[in-house]
Amino acid sequence: MNEIVQLVSQKTGIPADKAQQAVEVVISHLKDRLPAPIASQLNQFVSPGETTAAAEDKGGLLGNVFGKKAS
Repeated sequence: MNEIVQLVSQKTGIPADKAQQAVEVVISHLKDRLPAPIASQLNQFVSPGETTAAAEDKGGLLGNVFGKKAS
């Protein structure tokens, strides 16, 4: 999730702590609105406490969801 927070902060010019709050609000909203199976998959992408390698792997997948091509 840190990658998303950094991106929001860079693109909007808001401080990282405010970007963190914004990302958390959006993710919470998505979890509430998406069907349960999809919401649980979203949870896997942004769950705290994962290893760096797992976060990078998931970030690549999440990037694909948002149109970012895998390298």
